[in-house]
Amino acid sequence: MFFKEFEIRWSDLDANRHLANSAYINFMSHTRMAYLSLIGFDQKSMSKHNIGPVVFYEHMYYFKEVFAGKPVKVSLGFKGMSQDGMFFEFEHDFYDSEGKNFARCQMMGAWIDLKTRKLIGLPQSFLEVFEQMEKLDSFKILTKEDTRRFAQIPKDLNSI
Repeated sequence: MFFKEFEIRWSDLDANRHLANSAYINFMSHTRMAYLSLIGFDQKSMSKHNIGPVVFYEHMYYFKEVFAGKPVKVSLGFKGMSQDGMFFEFEHDFYDSEGKNFARCQMMGAWIDLKTRKLIGLPQSFLEVFEQMEKLDSFKILTKEDTRRFAQIPKDLNSI
């Protein structure tokens, strides 16, 4: 399991003086990109293949408040991926300085071709990198139907 440690800064707090929900999102994104860079899937390699990540959803579950003053750790767990690598799912846990789990997030996304703006599977070289990643016990092969699990798409998209 991969972990990234963060110091809670003044700008990470909300009006209630605890960690703001936007900070959770930023910490998770930073954790994912730090891990992907570590395994060679960085900005340079994504640029070479003209691909980038897109987030479908991030479902947060908050268990207790956390405040500034002590570091927090964020984990990255590999929860799922489609056969072609187009879709991916990660799980993040947040731990306080005493190791207590205070939040969890399940997130799903995909890769997009930055020229065509369409979803795309991963090149073979990246698929091989992801195959080597440690997987959660709950890991599953994702299908397009999995990406619609929580979707409530309006019947008339022109109405929004």
